[in-house]
Amino acid sequence: MKALSLEYYKIRRKRIWVMLSLFLAAEMIWASMSMSISISRSAANASWEALIFSIASMNGLFLPIISAIVVSRICDMEHKGNTWKMLMTTNIGRNHVYTAKYICANSLILYGILAQAVFIVGFGLSKNISGPLPFSLLVQFVIGTLLTTLAITALQQWLSLTVRNQAFALCLGMLGGFIGTTSGLFPAGVRHLFIWSYYMDLNPVTYIYSATSGTYVSGMLPVGLFLAALLMAAIFYFAGNIHASRKEI
Repeated sequence: MKALSLEYYKIRRKRIWVMLSLFLAAEMIWASMSMSISISRSAANASWEALIFSIASMNGLFLPIISAIVVSRICDMEHKGNTWKMLMTTNIGRNHVYTAKYICANSLILYGILAQAVFIVGFGLSKNISGPLPFSLLVQFVIGTLLTTLAITALQQWLSLTVRNQAFALCLGMLGGFIGTTSGLFPAGVRHLFIWSYYMDLNPVTYIYSATSGTYVSGMLPVGLFLAALLMAAIFYFAGNIHASRKEI
C-alpha cells in the first residue's frame, strides 16, 4: 500500500490524467461523428449494439497507444532518476514497486474505460436510441476491455522497466494499435495470437456480414478467449515481475 501511494505521489506533476483525457476525448469525438453519420444514413444503425461495437473497434487503435504512453510515463522515472538503486537501500522490494506501478497504470486506464461506458450511455440517450439501457452488454464491454488492457499493460511494463530507451515501448504500442485496427482482416486462428485484437474479440457485440448487408449480434463474452486473455495477462505480468526484480542494476 505504501508503494502504491508513492506511485500516485510521483506522477502527480506528470499530467498523465490530462494526456489520457485528451486521447479519450479525441476517440469519443471521432466515435460520435462516425455514429451520427451512420445514423443519418440509416435509422437501423441507431442501436446500442452498433454504438458499443463502434467504441470497441476504435479501442483497438487508441487503447494500445494510450497504454504504452501511460506505462512508459510511470516507468521512465525509475530510469531517469536511477531510483532502482535507491530502492535497494529500503525495505520495499522491486517486486512490490513493480506491482504498485502495474496497479497505478491500470487504475488510470480503468478511469478511461468507465468514461467510455458513460459516453455510450450519454450518446445513446441523446440520440433517443430505442430499447432499454443494455446494462449487461455495458458490463461485459467494461470487463472485456479491462482484461485485454491488463494483458497489454503487463507486456508494456515488462518492456518499459527492462529497456531504458522508452522508444521501444512506444513503438510496441503503435504496432499494437496497428494490429488492433486491422485484426478483423486476419483469420481467427492468427488473430487470436495477438492480444491487441482482443479488444474486438472480447466484445459482447459482433458484426455479421451477409451478401447484401450486415447485422449486429449481441451475446456473451467467449469463455475460451476470456481464459486465453487472462492467461496472457498472468504470463506477461509474472514474467516481467521476475525479470525486473532479478535484473542487475
